[in-house]
Amino acid sequence: MKIPVRDGVLLSADLYRPDTAGEVPVLIRRTPYGKAGSPGGASVDGLRLVRSGYALLVQDVRGRFVSGGTFEPYWNEARDGADTVAWAVRQPWCDGSAGLFGRSYEGMAALLAAAERPPGLRAVAPHVAGSGFDEGWTRQGGALQLGFLLYWVLYDLLLDGAGLSGPELAEVAGAVNRIDELYRDPDAAADLLDRLAPYYREWLVHPTGHPYWKRAAPRDAYAEIDIPVLNLTGWYDIFLAGALENYRGIREQGVETRLVVGPWSHCVTGGTFPQRRYGLAADEQRLDVTGLHLDHFDRHLRGRPAAGPAPERVRLFLTGADEWRSFPDWPVPGTEAYVLHLGGRRLVAGPAPEAAGSDVIRHDPADPVPTAGGATALPGQFTGGDCGPLDQREVERRDDVLCFTGAPLTTPLTVVGDTVLTVYVTPDAAGADVTGKLVDVWPDGRAELLCDGIHRLAPQPAAPAPGAAPDPGPKADTGPDPVPDAGADPGAGGAPAPGRPTEVTVRLGAIGHVFRTGHRVRLEVAAGNTPRFDVHPRVVARHTVHHGGAHPSHLLLPRLADG
Repeated sequence: MKIPVRDGVLLSADLYRPDTAGEVPVLIRRTPYGKAGSPGGASVDGLRLVRSGYALLVQDVRGRFVSGGTFEPYWNEARDGADTVAWAVRQPWCDGSAGLFGRSYEGMAALLAAAERPPGLRAVAPHVAGSGFDEGWTRQGGALQLGFLLYWVLYDLLLDGAGLSGPELAEVAGAVNRIDELYRDPDAAADLLDRLAPYYREWLVHPTGHPYWKRAAPRDAYAEIDIPVLNLTGWYDIFLAGALENYRGIREQGVETRLVVGPWSHCVTGGTFPQRRYGLAADEQRLDVTGLHLDHFDRHLRGRPAAGPAPERVRLFLTGADEWRSFPDWPVPGTEAYVLHLGGRRLVAGPAPEAAGSDVIRHDPADPVPTAGGATALPGQFTGGDCGPLDQREVERRDDVLCFTGAPLTTPLTVVGDTVLTVYVTPDAAGADVTGKLVDVWPDGRAELLCDGIHRLAPQPAAPAPGAAPDPGPKADTGPDPVPDAGADPGAGGAPAPGRPTEVTVRLGAIGHVFRTGHRVRLEVAAGNTPRFDVHPRVVARHTVHHGGAHPSHLLLPRLADG
């Protein structure tokens, strides 16, 4: 069927209805990946929703597959989604109530539509969804998320090739096949992307925080979302930070909000990675993700209370212990700051070492520190080979990776919340990326990655030549500057002072993890993580990492007091 939206564009949708002549509520999934696939998407049994008494409407978003209009990621999803809900609840087979759900792009599109407050919308369930299209999607810590962006755009073009000629499809397929080469030289794909996906160039030239991004940012519309939200995500999901931000931001508006976080990546949903198995309890299907959706929509579209105890507000799978636990909120109440200082190549609890120390790391753009797991979405993500809790020992053997390791634990250490590295760095004048990884070192030496982050420092300004005219001050805003390499530096407020140590905050990400007795906490510090992030700077550089004395570099962990 064709559904008209406010500007006259027709969006194509498939409708699945239960075998009844009565009016029923409708659940809506709007997707850029093709409505002809599994009706509920990758994690939800759509036919079970229908058998449970819901109509299910699955729609191709604007410009995708057989829907009209031009595809511009996220730009039209708020209005198109709201118009689709308004249309659906007016149909004679609908009882006037609707819910929105979906994974990834679909989930963020659902939140954007919810902020429009369409009539009849009663609940939404975003799964592995971000909070904005800039920080957390296009960039992180000021660095371009090259690995995900380039792969997503090319794969997306290949997935829906209806608007491409035969030669263009062959060109895109060739680019996908040589994606590793393009990661090393992203400019080699510039012509192809400018012709077939011009929005990609727009992402590069607009830094984080630019008004350009506000057209598609749930985080800027939390006050407008006034219906219950079920958030599902994974510790190794690329959009984990956004999902947690969505939970907090909507909850702070006084709206009923729930959160479920499992040991999953964006595409590995069974809790089984090539190097790590979290057990049967970790599988999304055993958890019954479809059942969670039904419970959520039954309560808020049909007014049916849940059978048994009320559902937990926050449910987390604690890795290390490999078990589910319930909590009253996120951030989890009852945590305390546990600080480990960098001293030599050790992590030391207690006060900062009095003796000052430093290490120099070399950055070589021709041989950058390679990505090895984590919250990635790269080729290979569907099998888990390039994401999740990979062993870091091979990367740690490199001489451009610094490792700081704690003593073996005599009691378990439970960490639940956001982990943060504060490190003092004298960066190269050409600029610097400062990366950190939190690692659990097992007694047998396995170095299991838990979470990681990055912070980009812009190039230092050149010293004025003797007799040069003074800086005239900021110029008028004439539009975005092209900054495909440097990105924005949202935390440091611009370039660091030349030659001086700069305090850098690297947000490593959130975890729910138990370091077992005999395990050790390790921190890795480096100057890159490629191809997850683009290379910066693009020249050989050296950075000095300071610790101890006047520069108390440290790792902050939220320790659960009763853990």
